Amino acid sequence: MPRFLAQAVPPYTEGMRIGLLGGSFNPPHQAHRAISQFALKRLQLDRVWWLVTPGNPLKENGTLHELGERMQAARDVADDPRIEVSCLESVIRTRYTIDTINTLRRRLSGLRFVWIMGADNLAQFHRWQHWRRIADQVPIAVVDRPPQSFRALASPAAKALARYRLPEKKAALLADQPAPVWVFLTGMKLNLSSTRLRNPDGSWKGTK
Repeated sequence: MPRFLAQAVPPYTEGMRIGLLGGSFNPPHQAHRAISQFALKRLQLDRVWWLVTPGNPLKENGTLHELGERMQAARDVADDPRIEVSCLESVIRTRYTIDTINTLRRRLSGLRFVWIMGADNLAQFHRWQHWRRIADQVPIAVVDRPPQSFRALASPAAKALARYRLPEKKAALLADQPAPVWVFLTGMKLNLSSTRLRNPDGSWKGTK
């Protein structure tokens, strides 16, 4: 692995089951942590990597805080040795999930990855760059975020991938399944969003 890339990849050992949670983390919050810990337990993962993106192609990035600030804030919020924070997408110079997954699968073929997203992201998954290729390359765990459940499960992507849905009771097997495969996880009680934690000027609530 090139040295510049190795510096952006968290520590790992061969065979680990790694959950990938991508986002702008603008700001990071307790729901990010809760979703990660929920996924660690339900999916029987060894680690969750937070991939802090330089910018989301589907969002307005004018109020996006500097990457270093978001990285440090994410580390402070994570506060769990099983959750690692990475700037991989900045290092490989991409904002697209498909590029991130291609890089990780090519360079770290000995790891078993699961892409983690909230139900709100499933609702718009069909708008992601090469979303079908993403689904073909990595198992996906969708964490329910009421009241998004119906909209998410009625979305174009959910309908297109319906026959690949794994029963929730088999969630612990997800990381071992060949893609395409996905599971919809229910039972998460905490429902925060970064949007609700930003002031109109883009500053983070509770900070100067």
